[in-house]
Amino acid sequence: MKGLKQGIVVKSTGSRYRVADEKGTIHECMLRGRFRVSGVRTTNPVAVGDHVTIDVSEGVIVALEPRRNYIIRRSSNLSRESQIIAANIDQAFLMVTVKMPATPVEFIDRFLATAEAYRIPVVIVINKIDLCGPEEMTRAFHIRDVYEKTGYRVMMISVTEDESLTAVGEALRHKTTLVSGNSGVGKSTLINRLNPELSLKTGPISEYHEQGRHITTFPEMHPMPGGGYVIDTPGIRGFGVIDFDRSEIYHFFPEIFRISSGCRFHNCLHLDEPGCAVRDAVARNEIEPWRYRSYISMLLEDNEKYR
Repeated sequence: MKGLKQGIVVKSTGSRYRVADEKGTIHECMLRGRFRVSGVRTTNPVAVGDHVTIDVSEGVIVALEPRRNYIIRRSSNLSRESQIIAANIDQAFLMVTVKMPATPVEFIDRFLATAEAYRIPVVIVINKIDLCGPEEMTRAFHIRDVYEKTGYRVMMISVTEDESLTAVGEALRHKTTLVSGNSGVGKSTLINRLNPELSLKTGPISEYHEQGRHITTFPEMHPMPGGGYVIDTPGIRGFGVIDFDRSEIYHFFPEIFRISSGCRFHNCLHLDEPGCAVRDAVARNEIEPWRYRSYISMLLEDNEKYR
């Protein structure tokens, strides 16, 4: 039909969307009413990265193409179940810091488990190492070692130092990358350094609370000079998981899953069952104790979250 075009959502404000068509032209769109409410289980039925069909003459999204993947978290809005952060991504960069602010390891583990569940590769980026004293550097190296041993790629950078950015730029090349993390870890600053033409808003850290302020308001996709795109996202303080089968949560902790083959019972949940190889590995420090605690905290949450 004459007024229909294919495009990709490059910005979402929850009610309005910017869609780039095949020629790169940006169209301001809304959702057609019946499309918006049909079978919605999330706060945002359409997300950045979605491939859609738009009616240019009416400025509306009329169809959503099947998603290759997406990453999702439990929404703080109790009237809906979840929030899709982004769709159709090649990888995620999880930015963390050990100072100004300090990223909780449970947050890291929840993000990683969700990405594992949806088969999205994650690179952990430890930023602000220039601010670290000896104690913080010891902490940063320990975090790096734990996750590298688990199988994740970890990069230690300072966005203020050019030499830190070369490897980051190479890792982003020709890929669509979600950049996520707590407020204040340097997501927008990193993207600005890689593409200065964007001039994304950034803000200072509160020295009293050592926490970032929400500067990025809505997810938005940006081009990178070397090819590829990054999706800048608002900082998130918590990462509630959703749609996990309770008996399969350990599958999303690679080191726990590997060792679980040695458990006496095939349906072992690694709580207090006899002959549990996982708990034995934790006792021997073959599994990092905080990773096991993160697994247990997810396992023991209200079962309604696993419907």
